[in-house]
Amino acid sequence: MAKDIGVGVIGLGMGANMLLVNGDATSQMEVRALCDSDTARLQRLGEQHGVSHITDDYRELIARPDIDMVGIYSPDHLHFEHIEAAATAGKHIICTKPMVVSLEQARRVVQLVRDNDIKFLVGQTSRFVPRFMAAHKLYKDGDLGRPLFAEAHYVHDMRPVMDRTPWRHEAPQDWLYGGACHPIDLLSWFFGDVDEVFVYASCSHMDDRYPADKHDNFLINLRFRSGVIARIFAVYGLVEPPLPMQGLGIYGDKGSFVNDQLVLDKIEWQPEMKLEFRREAGHGGEVLRYMRHFEECLHSDTRPLIDEVTGAKVIATASACWDSIRTGLPAKVADVT
Repeated sequence: MAKDIGVGVIGLGMGANMLLVNGDATSQMEVRALCDSDTARLQRLGEQHGVSHITDDYRELIARPDIDMVGIYSPDHLHFEHIEAAATAGKHIICTKPMVVSLEQARRVVQLVRDNDIKFLVGQTSRFVPRFMAAHKLYKDGDLGRPLFAEAHYVHDMRPVMDRTPWRHEAPQDWLYGGACHPIDLLSWFFGDVDEVFVYASCSHMDDRYPADKHDNFLINLRFRSGVIARIFAVYGLVEPPLPMQGLGIYGDKGSFVNDQLVLDKIEWQPEMKLEFRREAGHGGEVLRYMRHFEECLHSDTRPLIDEVTGAKVIATASACWDSIRTGLPAKVADVT
């Protein structure tokens, strides 16, 4: 298969996973240009993967005529700048989560995508995790029945992560936009738009590098427009706990799914069934799955699963969380369209 969809990657942390597509003979995508501020990493990955064009200037990468789509994996606070440049150049875009870091930026991205008639995907890896994909299939097929309650978590000791990526304490990263976006998007995949949130938040003071007055632990209560109620644990200032970093619980009137375990009411004595997947290649596999999905959308001219509007709704929900924290009251989620 001809490799005739040129890809440029901005940010070679998680963005390095996009390079795996070069070895996929079933894909027409090919990474042809790399951009990163770490010149040693840039040089090493370019040589390792045979990518001849490397640069520390994202504008140079975007301007290349052999680049059809851009993968954006830069620090969160730079996403809008890079999205705007790529969109106005007419490039299709995959942007890692969070799409952007404010409600105003989210609305502007929606308009940029429309104005420039491009495809846009938010790289929310949670939707491409096999056990969560299985839960979604069971739910949509009606095996779990009518939803009664749901929960999700993203709980992660961020101290070693900040060792590897110091921008997270230098910028600093906003954990609601950059962390809670995972479980917010995951639950929205099941239940649609969030109507209202109520949030408790605290500052852990676990890491002296992170500003002492910035919240890093969150308990988020949500009500969806469908009427479903749910909760999210988004906790980043703690000692790494002995549980899955990301978790999901869907509780219906026919069955319950928690992480990778399933109970169906119709089976006598309600045995606990555990789903085991032979291959679950972590973030690399998740990135390849959403790249293949995006490629299918390019060929079929269909909207990606997590497009700019879906991404903007997640940002609007995170923004409402901050409203609730500031006021101590429930907060409605703003419209983004």
